[in-house]
Amino acid sequence: MHVSAAERTVAATARQWAGLGLIAAAALAADQVAKLAVRSNLALDDAVHVVGPLSIRHIPNSGIAFGLFSRAVPIVIGLTTLAIAWMLVVFARSGARHPVLAPAFGLLAGGSLGNLADRLRLGHVTDFITVSQWPTFNLADAFITVGVVLLAVAFLLSERSARPTRIRTGATRS
Repeated sequence: MHVSAAERTVAATARQWAGLGLIAAAALAADQVAKLAVRSNLALDDAVHVVGPLSIRHIPNSGIAFGLFSRAVPIVIGLTTLAIAWMLVVFARSGARHPVLAPAFGLLAGGSLGNLADRLRLGHVTDFITVSQWPTFNLADAFITVGVVLLAVAFLLSERSARPTRIRTGATRS
């Protein structure tokens, strides 16, 4: 039996890996430079009002989002390492599936690496962005959040385009 259906690979290309790498490196660098500036210029718990509800406050956070698991730094380090490895495997297998995957995974990887570097070096991350009553966070957290949103949008768009279209038959109303 002859099968004439050609399959298109969805594996990430060298160009997509380069995009992911550049975005991850830029996110990591921006995060680390910002955290260094905060640690160098503000004592712990000192704050500087920027504008409106935005302030910069130097807060060490040994946990993850909202301070969860603050006494489990080694576990958080292990889980972060596994998450980064998982992201890279998923990207290797399906990076060509949607053009937003390289930027999304680049932001996720760069943000995750930024917080991982802090935990390995300092035993905590440096949080510093305060907006009104929202918990204090850092650039790495913002990059991770944007990466997750991009992945969700890509997933929703791919699901929408994968649905078969219904063809209406019968009489039409005027």
